[in-house]
Amino acid sequence: MSWVRTTSVGEKAVEPPISRACSGLSVITACKLTSLSRASFYRCSADWREKDKAVIDAIQAVLSESPQAGFWKCYYRLRFKGFTFNHKRVYRVYCWLGLNLKRRIKKTLPKRENKPLSVVNRPDIQWALDFMHDALCCGKRFRTLNIIDEGTRECLAIEVDTSLPTDRVHYEI
Repeated sequence: MSWVRTTSVGEKAVEPPISRACSGLSVITACKLTSLSRASFYRCSADWREKDKAVIDAIQAVLSESPQAGFWKCYYRLRFKGFTFNHKRVYRVYCWLGLNLKRRIKKTLPKRENKPLSVVNRPDIQWALDFMHDALCCGKRFRTLNIIDEGTRECLAIEVDTSLPTDRVHYEI
């Protein structure tokens, strides 16, 4: 076999079939006794930094041109240059190198001051305009312009039509 696993008893390299033959246990039983998953038993521990040396060099080459590029911009530039690395692998290396940028925080708007509404007690001081729209049961739409006196809450005018052009609004005011 091309891979060799060291035992925890000594530093001697022993292949798994030989160690099982020596102990007389199957892989399943040995893994259950040691609380080790079988995938971990068969997995060869390799230094991923050696495998990802090409990815590290490619990322650093791309980021030397534009250091403020985020992950996806860096990844697409790698693709444009002809590298076909998996995006999850590139992201893992990108984060391991400490290159992930902080998200931009939106500017906080200043808080508005709550001013009390003005109360008008006399008539003809302040008017309010209100546009409303609705539809008849046949589906035809119409609009209304309501003009109200704020002091007396009296409705001064109601203009109803299918459309209210600016000239008619000025005339009513």
